[in-house]
Amino acid sequence: MNASPTSATTAPTAPATARRAARTAVLRAEARLYLREPGSLFWVLAFPPLLLAILGCIPMFREVSDDLDGLRPIDIYVPVTVLIGLIVVGAQAMPPVITGYRERGILRRMSTTPVRPAALLSAQMVLNGVAGLVSALLSVTLGRVVFDVALPRQFPAYLLVLLLALAASLSLGALISAWARTARNASAIGTVVFFPMLFCTGLWLPVRTMPDVMARVVEATPFGAAARALDQAAVGDWPAWSHLGVTAAWTAVLTAAAVRWFRWE
Repeated sequence: MNASPTSATTAPTAPATARRAARTAVLRAEARLYLREPGSLFWVLAFPPLLLAILGCIPMFREVSDDLDGLRPIDIYVPVTVLIGLIVVGAQAMPPVITGYRERGILRRMSTTPVRPAALLSAQMVLNGVAGLVSALLSVTLGRVVFDVALPRQFPAYLLVLLLALAASLSLGALISAWARTARNASAIGTVVFFPMLFCTGLWLPVRTMPDVMARVVEATPFGAAARALDQAAVGDWPAWSHLGVTAAWTAVLTAAAVRWFRWE
C-alpha cells in the first residue's frame, strides 16, 4: 500500500520538530542556570555601567576637552564600557562554563543522546550574546539619562559595529574554551586575555589620543578597531571600512581556530 501524502510529509518533519523542542529545552535550562550565577551577572551586566557611573562622578570627566575634539571624556567612555561588557562575556563568562561541561564529561554523554552537544554550545552563545547586548544597552542608557551623553548619531553603523564586536567576543570565548583543558585553565587564560583587551578599548588611554604607532597597533586588534568604529558612529560618521574589516577578519580567524581545535571531550 502506498503511503498517503500526509504521512509522507509528516514523517520527515517529526525528527526535526523533536530536535527543535530539545534545543528549546536546553536553552531554557541553561537560562535558569545562567540566572543563578550572580557573580557572572554582576560582571557582565552591572560592572560596565557601574564603572561608567564612577568615572562620570569625576568632575573633569564631565568637562569638554580640546584633546577630544570638543567632546567630554564621559562621552568617549560610553563606547569603552559597551565593549568592556562584551569582552567580559567572551573572556570571562562563557569559557569556564563550556570547559566545565567538557571536563565533567557532560558533552561526551550528550553526544550519545538525541540532544547533541552543539545545542548546549549554541544556548551558551545565545545567552551570553543577549547578556552582552543588555550590558551595552544599560551603558548607553546610563550615559544618556545620567550624564547627558548624546545617543549614537549614526545608529545603524553603531549597531553593526556592536554586533561585529559581539561576534568577535563570542568567537574569542569559543577559542579559549577550545584551548583550555579545565574550567580553572579557562579562567586563567581568560584573565590573561582580558586585560590587554581592556587596554585596546581605550580604558586607560582613549584610542584617539594614543601616539600614532601605538594607535596603529591597537587598531589592528578586534576591540581596538571596534572602539574607533564606535567612536565614529557615535558622532555621526560611518565607521572606516578598515575598522569594520579588522573586526570581521578577527571574528572569522577566531571562529575558524575554535572549530579547528575544539574537542567534545
